[in-house]
Amino acid sequence: MERSRARVASPASCLLASLSPGLAILPGRLMVTLRSVLFWALVYAYCGLCACRELLKLLWSLGTRPAKTFQWLIRENPPGCLNDPCWGTHCYVRIKDSGLRFHYVAAGERGKPLMLLLHGFPEFWYSWRHQMREFKSEYRVVALDLRGYGETDAPAQRENYKLDCLITDIKDILESLGYSKCVLIGHDWGGMIAWLAAICYPEMVTKLIVVNFPHPSVFTEYILRHPSQMIKSAYYYFFQMPWFPELMFTINDFKILKSLFTGQSSGTGRKGCRLTTEDIEAYLYVFSQPGALTGPINHYRNLFSCLPLQHHEVTMPTLLLWGEKDPFMEVEMAEITRIYVKNQFRLTILSEASHWLQQDQPDIVNKLIWTFLKEESRKRE
Repeated sequence: MERSRARVASPASCLLASLSPGLAILPGRLMVTLRSVLFWALVYAYCGLCACRELLKLLWSLGTRPAKTFQWLIRENPPGCLNDPCWGTHCYVRIKDSGLRFHYVAAGERGKPLMLLLHGFPEFWYSWRHQMREFKSEYRVVALDLRGYGETDAPAQRENYKLDCLITDIKDILESLGYSKCVLIGHDWGGMIAWLAAICYPEMVTKLIVVNFPHPSVFTEYILRHPSQMIKSAYYYFFQMPWFPELMFTINDFKILKSLFTGQSSGTGRKGCRLTTEDIEAYLYVFSQPGALTGPINHYRNLFSCLPLQHHEVTMPTLLLWGEKDPFMEVEMAEITRIYVKNQFRLTILSEASHWLQQDQPDIVNKLIWTFLKEESRKRE
């Protein structure tokens, strides 16, 4: 079967389309060069602004809490929840072509239809614990640690985290598990990978479910036209810097990591489930290991050289779930995504839910996924 590949457009094409009609009369090569220069000038200028902001935070911490700023603990022993058999079985698979060993946790009987779960940043397989327990009755549920995360191998070079590599990982893992197709579910950055995997390998994805991430073309176009979203996505730009983002995550014993899940503006629990102390310790255990942040942040360090994609449509039934209180993604992008799905598209926006939707509102999310899956089954019957 011929596989559909996504072509990558020049990242300058969307940026300069409306900047100056006069550019259209310039020679083609010069126009491309100007677009590229202006695009990267924007990227690095905003990267510099974000770095200055984080540097001010660091200086403030040094001024107010000098003794604690550079103190953090490496958690040597995992909390009990990470080895609780109720979530599933810890497994490993080595990919022949890349040579990388991937860690995943699997629940449900072998031979059942595969449900593959892709986490976001800064998360790992554990973010899907509520879904693993819920769907194992009818699916072989596999929650993956993406390349560079947790117990999965982390290549040292940032070039090994290009989108092509991340998309190919999903295909290779599927084949290594003995499956040719799956229900694919992704959240946040895992949602980005899920969209692209569905675009590149449509025969591999029977149903696509994405949580709090729009179609990639929507995201890349929207962010260039809406400064408010660019501000919310500031970390994409900040992560272009070497080593400094990793340092900022570790200060004050991973204060940023803790606040992402428990803070008033970004955390869970306003109207849903709060992460327990043990849940937070699970995240701290994984990301406090030496070098554990570099792989995840490397996912973002190749982004601007690969995007935006040209307008590629998704052809399988798609469910998009969105927490309206997401401080990182504007909800308007969810509705625009509709135009890129040339099959059944269902969008549900939960008004009181956060960015961490599958952990924040697990019962509602599970019910919506069941409804979507069973609705498709009834149509086939």
